[in-house]
Amino acid sequence: MQRRHLIHAVGLTAVALALPLAAQAQDNVFKIGLILPMTGQQASTGRQIEAAAKLYMAQNGDTVAGKKVVLIVKDDTATPDVTKRLAQELIVNDKVNVIAGFGVTPAALAAAPLATQSKTPQVVMAAATSSITEASPYIVRTSFTLPQVSVAMGDWAPKNGIKSVVTLVSDYGPGNDAEKYFSERFQLNGGKVLDKLRVPLRNPDFAPFLQKVRDAKPDALFVFVPSGAGSAVMKQFLERGMDKAGIKLIATGDVTDDDQLNDMGDGALGVVTTHHYSAAHPSAANKKFVEAFQKANKGMRPNFMAVGGYDGMRVIYEALKQTKGQGGGDALLAAMKGQVFESPRGEVLIDAQTRDIVQDVYLRKVEKKDGQLYNVEFDVLKAVKDPGKAK
Repeated sequence: MQRRHLIHAVGLTAVALALPLAAQAQDNVFKIGLILPMTGQQASTGRQIEAAAKLYMAQNGDTVAGKKVVLIVKDDTATPDVTKRLAQELIVNDKVNVIAGFGVTPAALAAAPLATQSKTPQVVMAAATSSITEASPYIVRTSFTLPQVSVAMGDWAPKNGIKSVVTLVSDYGPGNDAEKYFSERFQLNGGKVLDKLRVPLRNPDFAPFLQKVRDAKPDALFVFVPSGAGSAVMKQFLERGMDKAGIKLIATGDVTDDDQLNDMGDGALGVVTTHHYSAAHPSAANKKFVEAFQKANKGMRPNFMAVGGYDGMRVIYEALKQTKGQGGGDALLAAMKGQVFESPRGEVLIDAQTRDIVQDVYLRKVEKKDGQLYNVEFDVLKAVKDPGKAK
């Protein structure tokens, strides 16, 4: 009997000693909940961002400020209800320090109230509607905004022989932004918008819309579709002989997505787009990034989603270093604001007031280099703020 009591007492003592050690182990872990569309229409976005996040960790280690960094990846299929549930589980059950990712605008907006309530920084690595950062004071964006890249095209097109356009956008936040900011700037510069077409986001069929464009006979068609849908637009544009009918295709860089560009074929040659990142960006930092990314991912070429994920991890790591792993969500958020650094896309700034990204926007043309298609930059607008906030 005495022996049994002794064993029981020893067992309790071991548990008691283990509890603070378990708590300490938990304290020494820094968790990032990465919510991404890994399946469904936007799966390429999830694949690119996850690969970039893992590359950043492989290059910079998984211990920062004495904390072991753990990445927890969740698939939300770009469905806002699923995003919200996953964000809640990650914050409440997994006790993550940061939530990140967010492939589409509705997903980012679904998680925003949870970030606010729990004071958890939310790093938006993909979604690009201007208003996203206003949805929570805890949101920081490392991707881009559609007004940033659309205004640049509204300036370029009228100066380059394009006097009339039809706009074709996916019917949700970023599409509405692209349509509004491109059209306003294009008209301000003397251009004429003949029609504004909006395509359903889910299971889009571009054919009837492209027929309308052909009938309207504009000088150019301005397009925005989310990452992953560009090849379908390009295919149907060429199948309908729009290029032969003298209608130019101009677009935001989502359409000539680096991840899909080679599959689009030579019909994409000469297409002019405006965007913040190209795998062909000629800086040393980008060449190093592309080489490492391709080596780690069986030759997959990084796209603009990858750079949003890579830089998002950098912003989180640097904030953790600055706070020395102390102080919780508010301290991390404060350390994310105002960061300036050399990204594979060029120099970027996280604006301390808006928590949004300030970056260069490039004019690019699809060209063939070494037998492959690339978005080759031929002009740049430096340090572009989001025009949606530059009021």
